[in-house]
This record gives sequence, C-alpha cells and structure tokens, in this order.
Amino acid sequence: MSASSLSSLVPPPVITDWTKLPLELTSSILLRLGAVEILENAQKACTQWRRISKDPSMWRRIDMRELGNRGTGDLDFDILCRHAVDRSQGGLLEINLGVFATDELITYIADRSRNLRSLGLRMFYTCVTKEKFGNAIAKLPFLETFEVSHSGIRLDLKSIGYACPLLKTLKLNSSGLSAYIPSIIKCDDDDYALAIAETMPQLHHLQLLGDRITDNGLKAILVGCPQLEHLDLRKCFNINLAGNLEKQCSEKKDFRRPDDSTADYPYDLTIFKYDSYSDDDDYYNVDFLDDTEVYYDD
Repeated sequence: MSASSLSSLVPPPVITDWTKLPLELTSSILLRLGAVEILENAQKACTQWRRISKDPSMWRRIDMRELGNRGTGDLDFDILCRHAVDRSQGGLLEINLGVFATDELITYIADRSRNLRSLGLRMFYTCVTKEKFGNAIAKLPFLETFEVSHSGIRLDLKSIGYACPLLKTLKLNSSGLSAYIPSIIKCDDDDYALAIAETMPQLHHLQLLGDRITDNGLKAILVGCPQLEHLDLRKCFNINLAGNLEKQCSEKKDFRRPDDSTADYPYDLTIFKYDSYSDDDDYYNVDFLDDTEVYYDD
C-alpha cells in the first residue's frame, strides 16, 4: 500500500484542548448553552471563554425561560438577567423571561434596549402591574414580536398597540378569564380583540390561546388586521365561527380552531377560578381549582 493510501486512512487529529478551537466555533457552542449556563458556568471555565462571553454580539438574544433543574430560589435570576442585558451594550434584539419577571426588571430592559424586536414573558402573576408594564413597553417602538403566556394582569393592549406600530406577531395565551368555568362573572370578553383590531393593522401572526373572544371580536380582527396570515384560536370556546367566519379563517395560511389539539403548546394549560375582577384592578383575585387543575388534550 502506498504512503498516500496510508495517509488517507489516518483519522484527523482530535482536539482535546477546547481553548484551541477557532473563536467563531467556540462562540457558536457557547450560544447554544443559554444565558444562565454561560453566566453561571461556561464563562468560569477559562480566560478565553470569559473573554468571548463578554462580546456584545453574544447577547443579541437572551432566553431565560427554561431554568433546567433550578428552582426560582436557587439563583438570583433578576441579577443574572441584568448582567446579560448590560453585556449586550444596547444591542439586544430578543429576550424571553420566565416566572421571575418584575416591573423593575422589565423597565430595566426597556431603558437599555430601545432597539428590542422581540419580547416574551412566561407566567407572571403578582410581580408585574398593568401601569408600569405598559410604561415599559411604550419605550420599545421597534417591537415586532410580543408574547405573554399565563398572565395574571389585564394588559392595556390598546396602548401597547399604539406604542408598537411595527408589531407583526402577538401571542396572548390563557391570559383572560377561562371560558371553561360557566359561573364566571364575565364569560365572554372582546376587549382584547377590539384593541387588536384598532391598533395592530400590521399583524401577520396572532395567537389567542384560551381567550374569551367571541365571533364579534373575531370579525373585528379580520377587518382591522388585513395582513393576518396565521391565526390560532385554540381553547377559545366562545367562538362559534357562525356565518362566513369559518370560510374567512380557513383562507389563512394557518388556522387553528378552538377544538384543535394543544399538544405542541410548550406549557400546561391551568384553569383558574376568579372570585372577582374589576377593570380598575391590576390583578385578578385568583384561586387555583383543586390546587392546580390542569387540562391536557388526548
């Protein structure tokens, strides 16, 4: 066998020293770890990794929804998030927060990230108020994607719509009083739908999972949001799709009906009992049914 043939059988050298990887490859690897893992672990591994972790380009997107096996009391996620935002040096474009979001943290982000394009919030109940949250969002005129899952406050969607004229994607999931409970004071509610129709004409993607919207609210959205292509109304059981509504919705690129499965939804759908609610209140008075009753699709 010739020398050239033998050389073709020799495997490439194995890199055992991760610090010798090209900087671009190391950056790509670290980005896959997520903000918490970078700040708590990766940046402490060596000088090179710490230097890379301080590059503002590493912090264009921050995702702090999934905390792994950590509980909310294990680390100060508020401080970690502020560190991540500071490292972006004003270049933050997308951020997703978990249950630790507060008025103060959201305001901190808005004050330092005026070019933010995407904001996602998951399950907050008592640490965010309608007024202060609205004031923070008003500082983000370039926002294109806004997602809130399981909010315990009534958002001022009209103000948000006017403050964010470029909004293209809106996801409000299980954020109203649940239509599952017939004894609720106000079982249908088109307030959100009418605010969306009035102030968000650029919407392409709308998800209202578990909302109390009715056919009237849906009609308003279809008129006020002519560019809408993706419409998700799963668990919106006040919708009947009467008349030609079914046809209008079916003409969208993607339409999810109230009875469609939520198996691909990343969070549990929790049903709440609301003892009282006033439009002047920042919060609902919430009790969990059976200490958290969760409904799953088959």
